[in-house]
Parts: sequence; structure tokens; C-alpha cells
Amino acid sequence: MMVVNTTMVGSGCPAEMKATSNGVFQGDNPLDFALPLAIFQICLVVLLTRLLGFLLRPLREPRVIAEIVGGILLGPSAVGRSQGFLRRVFPEKSLTVLDTLANMGLLFFLFLVGLELDPKSLRRTGKGAMGIAMAGITLPLLLGIGTSYVLRSTISKGVNGPPFLIFIAVALSITAFPVLARILAELKLLTTNLGRIAMSAAAVNDVAAWILLALAIALSGTPRSPLVSLWVFLCSSVFVLFCFFTLPPAFRWISHRSSKGEPVSELYICATLSTVLAAGFITDLIGIHALFGAFVVGVLVPKEGPLAGALVEKVEDLVSSLFLPLYFVSSGLKTNITTIQGIQSWGLLILVIFTACFGKIIGTILMALFCKMPIQESIALGFLMNTKGLVELIVLNIGKDRKVLNDQTFAILVLMAVITTFFTTPIVMAVYKPAKRKSKSEYINRTIEREEPNSELRILACFHSVNNIPSILNLIEVSRGMEGKEGCGSELCVYAMHLMELTERSSAIVMVHRARKNGRPFWNKGGKSSCDEIGVAFKAFEQLSRVSIRPMTAISRLSDMHEDVCNRAERKRAAIIILPFHKHQRFDGHLEATRGDFQSVNQKVLQQSPCSVGILVDRGFGGGSHISSTNISSTITIFFFGGCDDREALAFGRRMSQHSKTTLNIVHFIFTSNVNNAESTMVEMNKDDTKSSAVIDERVLMEFNGKKTNEMSIRYEERVVSSFSNVIEVIREFSRCNLILVGQKPEGEVVKNLVEYFKINVECPELGPVGNLLISKELSISASILVLQQFRENVFT
Repeated sequence: MMVVNTTMVGSGCPAEMKATSNGVFQGDNPLDFALPLAIFQICLVVLLTRLLGFLLRPLREPRVIAEIVGGILLGPSAVGRSQGFLRRVFPEKSLTVLDTLANMGLLFFLFLVGLELDPKSLRRTGKGAMGIAMAGITLPLLLGIGTSYVLRSTISKGVNGPPFLIFIAVALSITAFPVLARILAELKLLTTNLGRIAMSAAAVNDVAAWILLALAIALSGTPRSPLVSLWVFLCSSVFVLFCFFTLPPAFRWISHRSSKGEPVSELYICATLSTVLAAGFITDLIGIHALFGAFVVGVLVPKEGPLAGALVEKVEDLVSSLFLPLYFVSSGLKTNITTIQGIQSWGLLILVIFTACFGKIIGTILMALFCKMPIQESIALGFLMNTKGLVELIVLNIGKDRKVLNDQTFAILVLMAVITTFFTTPIVMAVYKPAKRKSKSEYINRTIEREEPNSELRILACFHSVNNIPSILNLIEVSRGMEGKEGCGSELCVYAMHLMELTERSSAIVMVHRARKNGRPFWNKGGKSSCDEIGVAFKAFEQLSRVSIRPMTAISRLSDMHEDVCNRAERKRAAIIILPFHKHQRFDGHLEATRGDFQSVNQKVLQQSPCSVGILVDRGFGGGSHISSTNISSTITIFFFGGCDDREALAFGRRMSQHSKTTLNIVHFIFTSNVNNAESTMVEMNKDDTKSSAVIDERVLMEFNGKKTNEMSIRYEERVVSSFSNVIEVIREFSRCNLILVGQKPEGEVVKNLVEYFKINVECPELGPVGNLLISKELSISASILVLQQFRENVFT
């Protein structure tokens, strides 16, 4: 037996590798054993791709570019030119293990891609998007056929004609759906008409590409008779039909057996993942690659219910972060750019790039113009549809493994994919300029405090999750005034904006689907997800009240989420933005941070907002759920020190007091150094300076002075304080309420004389000194708090 092994090694076959070593102290080199070598390869690949992704982030390039380039750098095109490096880090005897891990990760990743593809959304694709998708496929396919003849006559002589033709045509006509979603999100185009059409067309393109790829694989084998390809096609069709009729009922049964809000049973997760592997085995047995089986199973998993989300949560991070990058390295090890030599090879590269771009871009532009899209959007859509990605690499690698593509053709097509995708983002940024903001003359009511308090009030209410909904709804309820009371019930328009973080995780594309359903981001009648719960809550509120609620979704990175909020507020001409505080209340009453990153979002919105801003510290305002307007009863307190922010709180409180079940307490703090001489301790005012903040404060407060007897819903009190302890006592006295309104930057004599006390323990600058005082553990206030900052013209840029 030893003689046989020696002969095999001598004849060029790699020696077998044991799984684990005995350690360096036993004289073993860990890199000579399969497991430690695989671990080292994974760590190296992840480190390099993450580093490249960080370097490319300022250019807004998708992560797939970094992963493809990282694989090429480790291959024979760059670092791999060193034979010592290849023999030590990527020896030939380790490639089988590397390819197995890479394809296992790819198999589960394609299952996740199938999970994200909703067949129902394809049926709802409009005729325009369908026509654009077909045009973007047909013209590149025709040009790809011509290009394949040129390549066969030059650098790919002797290859099997039909499979080569289909592989080239598919490679030139693909649009990478996940990569396109990432680019649109980076460019903030997901919520535009351009983004909607691009995503719909790309989804159709993706399905068509998989069908063509299956056909190419069926034809690319080495059949003993012409009937083999026919048998492969027929067996594949039977497999898809069998899955279509048997798997959805089983998955629906699992979803119904999984309790809402409870984790899905480990048995069901295991059964589903085993089904993925079994489907992959069957499709590999048929001869169309194991990836297709996993993809089909993913498509057939119901998108409603907890099962799909649980599968993504269990599988995604491990696959996307560790195993999938191995596939890019496996592809990079096969890519040798140095094979592209001479004028002919570089000319063919230019030809392939030109053909791919011309066919996809021109075909898309012509159809978009036929659908009466603006010329600017049509050009941008053409370049967006030209993005390539993982599916492109899958096509090319399968073609190379099946000897349809040689090394030079493979390298040319990989470079084409990288170059076309790399230039997509900068070209779209240069070509497409979204409509500019409305002129300031059209955007007048940027604050709640205004000359006509009964004019329409527009609120942009932001939320992160379903936990923010009850307090937001109850705040809207008390803000809508009293129905039927003339002069009080002014019109209220609310824009409810779901803030969703765009991460590097592939399931971020699921958020795109949710934002696109019927044009209403979170209203889905048939689902049971958190987004559906949010939709039900808003829809029920809109039906029970006269308030118009218009849902929206913002999907962006936390680093620039504030731009989405501010831009949307200006586009909708909102008077105030309501943001949830980044901390939530624990069972013991104390606040703890849910996501510290959202604090930075709130602070940036305060700095750049085109209107007033309110930050809501929720301590159960109105209870844990929305209460009917006939039953709600709220006591609201305003602590007034002075200044424009406090006047904004006063204006908002005045509107809330119009509600039939709302009582408003206004507490005006007046400072004096001598408590016994309170009568003569009013704020000194310069009669000539009628525009001073103190004069405006006094004029506004005069409207409320005396309303404690004339209007039962409003109680106005003046409290004289001479020390910080007096302020604390007054706050504690009036803190037994449901909601407290304060200004973000209070002014006046109280703050001026006690400024050193207010600056103590300012943990959250966005709440201001009074807001931080109200959330402190020393006061232990149970009321919710709304901190308001009034828009100031000279601050906004």
C-alpha cells in the first residue's frame, strides 16, 4: 500500500492530509494538516476582504467588490505569483477541502438568496419594469452570442459550441440583485421611483439568469448520447414541480406550529436545513449543481411567519462572514490575469466590457424611454442594471469547472464583472441628480409656534421597532385636538417613518422587499412579522381617528440615517420631527441603552434639522398599548423657564390641551435671590428691545395667565425659586403626570443663575439640562418626557 501512495505522489497527485496535528512541540507544522490550514485560510481571507472593504467604503462600493478583488490578490495574479506562498498557504492538496467549504457556504448562501426572493412580488411587477428587465436581458444575450463566436475563433478554440455560447450570453446579461440593492441603498435611491423600478427589473432578471444557467449546465456535460441533456432537463422539471407541491404545505405547517413571539423549535430548523442539503444532493445527482436545489427550497419557504426570519438568523452570519469569502478566494485562485497578454487579449477584454455595457445599458435606456421615464433616470437605470456580483462568479466558475471556459476567457470575464460593477456607483452619482429640495418660500411652517396656531400641523414621527409604537400613537392622539369643537380641531397630518439600519448582512435586502410591498412599507395583511404588527397598529388608528397617517421607510447606515430623516422632513414640509430616545425603561424604572448608535443619529438630526425636533423619552406614555380616544385621559405638564425651545413646548402643549380628555399644567419658574420679595422679582426687560426673548416669553405667557379659572383644561402657575433645591421640589410636585414637555435649551434668569447646577451630570446632551435632570435617578420620575428644540433659521444650513 505504501508503494501505491508513493507512486501516486511521484506521478503528481497531492499526498493526503491528516485532519489535525499533534502540535509544534511534537514537531508538526500545523499548516501541513487540513483543519489548522483551513482555519488559517479563513482568517486570512476574512482579514483581507474586511480591510479592502474598509478602504473602499468612502467610494460607496459594495462589499462584493472587496471580496472579488481580495480573492484575485491572493491568487496567481498577485501574491500567488510567489510559489512559496502558494505551497505554504494554498497548497494543491488543500484545495479540495477549500472548495468543499466554499461550496457548502455558497449552497446555504443561495438558500438565503431564495429566502429573500418573494414569488408574489414578481407577480406584482409592473409592465414597465417587466419590459425593462426583458430588454436588459435580450440585447445582451444577442450581443453575447456574437461575442462568443469571436472568442471561439481566437482564444477559446475547440470548446463545445452551444454551452459556451449560453455561458457567455448569461455572463453578459446578468444583473446582480443583491449588489444592486446595496448600491441603491448607499446612494439613497431605494425609496425613489428609480429604485423601485430597478429592484423589480433586477428580480425578474435574476430569475431568468438562473433558468438560463440551468440550461447551460444541462448542455455542458459530457453526455454519452444526445438524450442525456434531455433527461437532465426533464428530471430537473420534475424536481421543481415536486418541491412546489410538497414543500410549501410542510413549511406552512411548521410556521403554524411555531408560536408567535417564541423561538422556532430547533427540530424545525434542523429539518429545514436538512431539506436544503437533501435538495442540493438531488440536483447534483441530476447534474445541474447542488446550488439549484438549495435555491429552490429557499424560494418556497413562506416569507410570512417566524420560520424565514429564524432561518436567516441561524444561518446568515456564519455563512456570509466566514464561509462565503472562501468562495471568492477559490475563484481568485483560478483567476490569472497574467494570461491576458498581447494586443489581441487586451482587445478582447475591451470588446467584452463594451459588449456587456452596451447591451445592458442601451437596451435598458431604450425601453425606459419607451416607458416615458425621464432621460436622466433612464441613463441612471441603464448603468444600475449593469451591476455584476456573486451570481456572475457562480456562472463563470461552473463554466470553468466544466471545461467550457479556459483560463484566459475566465480571467477576462472576471475582470469585466469587477470593472463594470466598480464604476456603477460613481457614474450613477454623476449622471443622476435627484430633485432639489423645495424652495424656502414653499416651506413656511417649520415650527409648532406660529402666527396661525390652527393651521395644518405636519409631524414626522420616527420609530425603530414595534416597541415605540404605543407611545407614538398616543402622542399623535393627544396632538390632534378636540373633534367637533370649532376653532380647536385643526388638521393634523402625520408621516410615520420606520428607521431601519442597513447592515452588511444579506438579509438587508428583505427590508427592501418590505419597503416595496404595494408602495406601503409596513402594511401587509397576510403576514405576522413585526413590520406587519406596525402596519396593523397604524391602520387601525387611522380608521378610528381623523388623522391621516402616511407610512414611510428609511433604510440606511446609522452614520447617515440623519440625512434621510432631515431630507424627508423637508420634502414633506414637516413642522416637527419626533425621535425616540435611544434608551428604554427597564422593569425597575431605570433607563438603559438599547442601541447607543441611535444617540448619535438624534444628535445629528438636532444639528441639521430643517424644522423643530422633539425627542421622546418613553416611560409608558398612555400605557403599553394605544388607548381609544374615547378612553384616553392624560395630564401633561410644561416646565417653562424661558427661551424659544420652551415656547415651542408651550405651543405644542396648547395644542394638546384642545383634546377633550387632556389636562395641561404650565409651571413658570421665576428666579429671585430673596423669596420673601417675590412680588418685585420679575425679569427686567428693556422696553425698547421688543424682540428680546424675555419680551416674547412674557407676551406668550400672558395668554395663559388667568386660564386656570376660565378654561378648566389649562392650569397656569408661577413658582418663585431661589435655589436649585427649590427647582427640584417644584418638579417633584408636578411630576405626577403622563407627559412632561420641556425645552432643549432653556433660557431666562433661573437657568442663568443656577447654570452650574444644571450642568452637573449632563449624560445626554441632546436632552439639554432640564431633560437630563428629569431622567436622573435622583428624581425617579415615572412620566414620559418630550424634549423640544425649536427650529432657528440662522442655524439651519
